[in-house]
Amino acid sequence: MVVAQENVAVNGSRRLSPQEIADTLRARIRTGDLKAGERLPTQAELAEEFGVERGTIRQALRALQEDGLLSNVSKGSPPRVAEPQPVRDEPQPTMVGLAPRLAAAFAAPQVRVDAACLTAETLMLALGEPVRLIHEGRIRPRSIDVRILLPSREINLAFPVSVDSPGDEDPVHRRWLEQRNAQGHVLRHNLLALRSSHNIDVRVTFRALPFTPPVKLYLLNGTEALIAYYMLTKREEEVESRTLEMYDTLGSKSLLFSFERRAGRRDAAFVEQSQKWFDALWETITTDLTLS
Repeated sequence: MVVAQENVAVNGSRRLSPQEIADTLRARIRTGDLKAGERLPTQAELAEEFGVERGTIRQALRALQEDGLLSNVSKGSPPRVAEPQPVRDEPQPTMVGLAPRLAAAFAAPQVRVDAACLTAETLMLALGEPVRLIHEGRIRPRSIDVRILLPSREINLAFPVSVDSPGDEDPVHRRWLEQRNAQGHVLRHNLLALRSSHNIDVRVTFRALPFTPPVKLYLLNGTEALIAYYMLTKREEEVESRTLEMYDTLGSKSLLFSFERRAGRRDAAFVEQSQKWFDALWETITTDLTLS
């Protein structure tokens, strides 16, 4: 394996910590740059790449072994990337599970996030974690490309919608549109600010879906797909000074299921097909979306 020097100056002259080195190697494993069964460079080579002592490298490797990502970590030959474990983590509520997955994805040099959802609220909030890590100097991607599919303002949503007064004049629809636009603006602003503060190449693009998505889907670096179902409920809420009965969904509490390309053929096929589905929508029936 060719040893790159890209991470030596990530934090200027400051020495990288074992956790920072582990995060970088973890990202290489998750993106497939380091494949299952492949040997890592020697500790001497890694120490030269990251500009640290071998003891720091050993701590980073032990942390990855504890996470189940490496095997045969010893003072002898270089460790190997462990085979994926068939047992999956328990699904978590979207608001809990998405942020750490985004943080892991942002440890890669080139970050790509594709999302199809009803609003950008959960993604906007979850992106706070990787943005915080960037500001702390713990991760430093060179580029970030985020593409988001949201329902068009021109369609009659299946949900959220008033029980008694669906249609263009539905106050629930107007509130959804205001939230969709406001959350999209905040998300885009927070990411584009990284251009000037950290000299990162950032692109954030929105397109409009001609239908209401029944699920929320997040695709991370083409290696992981996270999916959650919108669970519909009937409830009351005050909208525009009126108490309205509506069909709505609490998307942040929906369980988030993760599929990783490296976890076996079944997961790999799901990630691949999900990416093809997203790309097909992006390139065909969706339209430009302007946040008003």
